[in-house]
Amino acid sequence: MTSKQRSKLISLAMNLSATVQIGKNGLTESVAEQINTSLEDHELVKIGVLKTADITAKGMIAEVAEMVGAEPVQAIGNKIVLYRYSHKEGIEHIKLD
Repeated sequence: MTSKQRSKLISLAMNLSATVQIGKNGLTESVAEQINTSLEDHELVKIGVLKTADITAKGMIAEVAEMVGAEPVQAIGNKIVLYRYSHKEGIEHIKLD
């Protein structure tokens, strides 16, 4: 992913609210499944890392992205932004050109 593409995704993510929360139990299978579902439906997902979690968003972004097969876009504060192209039909795909 180029810096221009990442910049575009970051600007799109500013208007999103966190759809998935990672809490004190960390990255569980059910959380990963929620992230997968959100990525298939929207391609760009913002994830909140609660203060009760044992690790920060920056410390967790690579693990989360690898687990769900997504591109890490940004980890800032307690938020993580991930992108993955969706093969689902009927959704509006993000153009990264």
